[in-house]
Amino acid sequence: MNANFFLSGLLLMLFACEPTASTPEVGDDEPVSEAVTPEADFYLTAEQTHNKFSATIPPVITVPSGSVIDVYTQEASAGQISCGDGPEVLADLKFEPIHPLTGPVYVEGAEPGDVLKVKLHKVELTECGWNSILPGFGFLADQFTEPYLRTYEMESGDTHIQFNDKIQVPLNPFPGVMGVAPATEEMLSTIPPRENGGNMDDPHMVEGTTIYFPVFVEGALFSIGDAHATQGMGEVCGTAIEAPMHIVYEVEVLKDGRSIPEPEYEADDYYAVTAIGTTVDEAAKKAVEYMVNYLVAEHQLNRNEAYALCSLAGDLKIAEVVDVPNMLVAMHMSKEVLGI
Repeated sequence: MNANFFLSGLLLMLFACEPTASTPEVGDDEPVSEAVTPEADFYLTAEQTHNKFSATIPPVITVPSGSVIDVYTQEASAGQISCGDGPEVLADLKFEPIHPLTGPVYVEGAEPGDVLKVKLHKVELTECGWNSILPGFGFLADQFTEPYLRTYEMESGDTHIQFNDKIQVPLNPFPGVMGVAPATEEMLSTIPPRENGGNMDDPHMVEGTTIYFPVFVEGALFSIGDAHATQGMGEVCGTAIEAPMHIVYEVEVLKDGRSIPEPEYEADDYYAVTAIGTTVDEAAKKAVEYMVNYLVAEHQLNRNEAYALCSLAGDLKIAEVVDVPNMLVAMHMSKEVLGI
């Protein structure tokens, strides 16, 4: 037999036996396929909104647990700022319409003490957005007293905005406000985050993330909005790129499991807890406590072990510092570290 022919045949046999991209082995780092957005069971428009948190706001729709809901959201100013506007429009900006939220959605079977699981299947840009500095608002409000407004043309599929000739900022769309109704008849402002979620402004809560909310009222009454095209941790000037969005999410009622005092969330590679406080110190201490509780309940560690692991592998992250009186801090824990 010809030696070259034999060698070619042997190499062909070896390559045929190796796994390819179309036939991944279990445990491969690469995903088998891209996530597919499930077909929606219910649809809500950007006109089906409210902008307060209260148990008395009637739901716009009632859905069973396990439903997939397709919604459109307005940008944060509720139409007061448009593409091409200059900073002069900020002088007439009214805070009363701020944060139009699509919802509330009544989820059948949800009762106080349960947990509402919300999976973000799609978070999609639809049109332009804006970023501003409002005098008197922001982490350095005493230093930045002149109004600033910049609008950005964007559309679905865009990956960056051009900040200037040299600087590009990656787009990372996510809903800034997600929350259930608190157990009060008072009409609460959506500006500060609370135990029910609300204006958390955490840019990790992107497409593919699952967020868990403690339920305080029958039906949970879930709402979503204040979408951001991109935002840094902290949202220090007071705004992100505020933009309308198309979002597809799934709701599921979890019963008889671990109760949670404030929202928690997870992605493929980490689990996270969130905590609010009137200072970063207060919020950070609560976040560490919540992660200790999670590790004890879900990973069979004692409290000393859990606390030590938080120091070795937990990542504290300041999500937002401008929505007074509350700030939000998260702690992430790697799933690789946890062996899950």
